[in-house]
Amino acid sequence: MSIRKEISPGCITALVTPFRQDGSIDWSGLEQNIGFQLNQGVAGELAVGTSGESPTLFPDEHIEVVGVVSLGVRGRNFVIGGGGSNSTKEALAYVGEIEKLCGAALLVDPYYNGPSSLEIRKEYYGVIAERFPETTIVPYPIPGRTGCLISAQDLALLSRRYPNIKAVKEATGDWDKLIQSRMSLLRRYAPKDFLIFSGDDDKTFAMMTDQEIRANGVISVMSNIAPAAVQRMCQKVLGGYLKEAGNIRVALNPLFGLVTVSYPRREKIFHQGEVMDKFRNPLPIKTIMNGLGMPAGPCRQPLGKMTTGAVETVRGVLRQVWQENAWVLKPIEDFYGVNISARLADDKIWERLSY
Repeated sequence: MSIRKEISPGCITALVTPFRQDGSIDWSGLEQNIGFQLNQGVAGELAVGTSGESPTLFPDEHIEVVGVVSLGVRGRNFVIGGGGSNSTKEALAYVGEIEKLCGAALLVDPYYNGPSSLEIRKEYYGVIAERFPETTIVPYPIPGRTGCLISAQDLALLSRRYPNIKAVKEATGDWDKLIQSRMSLLRRYAPKDFLIFSGDDDKTFAMMTDQEIRANGVISVMSNIAPAAVQRMCQKVLGGYLKEAGNIRVALNPLFGLVTVSYPRREKIFHQGEVMDKFRNPLPIKTIMNGLGMPAGPCRQPLGKMTTGAVETVRGVLRQVWQENAWVLKPIEDFYGVNISARLADDKIWERLSY
């Protein structure tokens, strides 16, 4: 099996892991989705990240998904395999298997047990990078999920100490308080060829056009459904065509707002107050894919379904995009043989996707 080791700038799709209704992996659906991504010209694929439901995959499933994606790509793109853990020993085991299948491993900051930035550098990323010098290691800071955060200073030190730590997926979320200052510092002190990828679709344009950051692309959720459009936006920025890139961004912005969907819920037995349900990735993207007729299937528990109001919010945004910028979603029709207009109009399809 041919393996591409160099990560390319642009859009890297964080693939969902499609499941059948019985909870088993839909392998044929996964292969079909890989074909769609290749057909649409993305820069690369990430297997078993957050979008791929890494927390609920068993270890053998985890590695098998990475293998199927790598085999499906057949060297035409690079593949990153998710391999992080809150245990360095477990992460080492994952990366040892990933090294045989693809050229890069995405490692999320160690969640829940809360090490300091120094410990994350010395006892996690540094240990793994030294053990596997031929594998590209991509740190993934996302404090909203992990409860800890490696500093930009420690990322810079890692990139200077270990040549195989050559990219980051930055998903710290807050532009003013975190992303801008962190990534500006990292760009200043990391090697010149170090790659910065946005970990949030809606921050991509800002990170790529900021002259102190000059991000190289995005590891994208929404490119599961709009790969060509997200890749085109990235390529336009990289080529210096900012007006054209900005126009694409405007077309994509409604979709970027659906990575996480919040919607209020009021229970009848209570006289006052409401619950704000926050439906996080990958539930919204899988809801969209199921609604549009793409292989996705259910999420594994404890993720479940969205409320009717949240699903209707998603459906409304998709209708808007289809009416105003159909070219963004049209490749789905052509590749999967579905009728998007008919599916958006079919109440029964969307009713099945909510509680």
